[in-house]
Amino acid sequence: MAKLSIKDLDLQGQRVFIRVDFNVPLANGGKEITSDTRIRASLPAIRYALDHGAGVVLASHLGRPDGEVNPEMSLAPCAARLAELLGRPVKMAPDCVGSEVEAMLPAPGEVLLLENVRFHSEEEDNDPEFSKQLARLCDVYVNDAFGSAHRAHASTAGIAAHVSKAAAGQLMDKEVEYLTLVTQDPPRPCVAILGGSKVSDKIEVIRNMAKVVDKLLIGGAMAYTFMRAKGEPTGNSKVEEDKVELARELLAEAGDKLVLPVDHVVAKEFKAGASNETVTTIPEGTMALDIGPATVGKFADELRSAKCIIWNGPMGVFEKPPFDAGTVAVAKILADSGAVTVVGGGDSEKAIKVAGVSSKITHISTGGGASLEFLGGRVLPGVAALTDK
Repeated sequence: MAKLSIKDLDLQGQRVFIRVDFNVPLANGGKEITSDTRIRASLPAIRYALDHGAGVVLASHLGRPDGEVNPEMSLAPCAARLAELLGRPVKMAPDCVGSEVEAMLPAPGEVLLLENVRFHSEEEDNDPEFSKQLARLCDVYVNDAFGSAHRAHASTAGIAAHVSKAAAGQLMDKEVEYLTLVTQDPPRPCVAILGGSKVSDKIEVIRNMAKVVDKLLIGGAMAYTFMRAKGEPTGNSKVEEDKVELARELLAEAGDKLVLPVDHVVAKEFKAGASNETVTTIPEGTMALDIGPATVGKFADELRSAKCIIWNGPMGVFEKPPFDAGTVAVAKILADSGAVTVVGGGDSEKAIKVAGVSSKITHISTGGGASLEFLGGRVLPGVAALTDK
């Protein structure tokens, strides 16, 4: 990566501010963490800093408190869980800026977790004065929160202007490395699989990836907007009527690179276990809720020779069996492909876990929105703000 990494920094005796992503799911009124995946993902950067003689200040947002203190969105449970994972105390600050916080700053080998940065509206406003206050807490800055790198906020971008050096943590490094590979110089043949419900969510991704990949496989509900654009029957399937003309343009731009489903699992109602059938033409009064076995076979043929595969978005309503079959089948094809496989965050990550093949995927992104913007060709503010090597 063209930006400084945490491994490029001399951390001995320094106080390092690490922007992590502790935006974890909570239950029981904000007291119980239901998944600590994001906390675990931050451990390599935190341990590296501690092992190299730094005092560590951690910052994150949690939820959308809209600039107001909300006890149910406190990071206190994250401090407790992090202490368990690190096997050492983690001090919890009452706020993220101010004299009380500055009096708690860690010595080498100590860890301080700041309170939710979004309890201040200045965080999302990327307020320069607030950024300076955050910068006063450290000597150097490390951003390891790829999931928030597409936000130009004070703790993800603004702070970098007020420190001597701003570097990427290991998680950020890995994300940028793989996403840069697949968007700029992928092994070939390179195939992208895009799913999900809306064409509108992935216009930039489709346009950008069509320039990069050798084939672009489309599944999920957004396939039906493309089918409508081609004049094919879609029944009651989800179609973005206002995006049909755009889909027509994208079909023309992508040419024979773009591959649509050839069969569909349809039902008359959208619910788990609904009576369904597989068809090549969607009948009136039914809605397509998954790709069919012939499409899985067609996609498998395209993926068999691929040296690089990018996947973002499920092939159907995978959270409601039996309409998960297409998505699970694609996940297993990726796992057995032998290719470099990069999976976008969000629903694609869940699908990989449901299929039980996470360990066989080269890279699973931790940032849904950030990975989408990166695949769409956008420069992420949280990456751009880091110091060049």
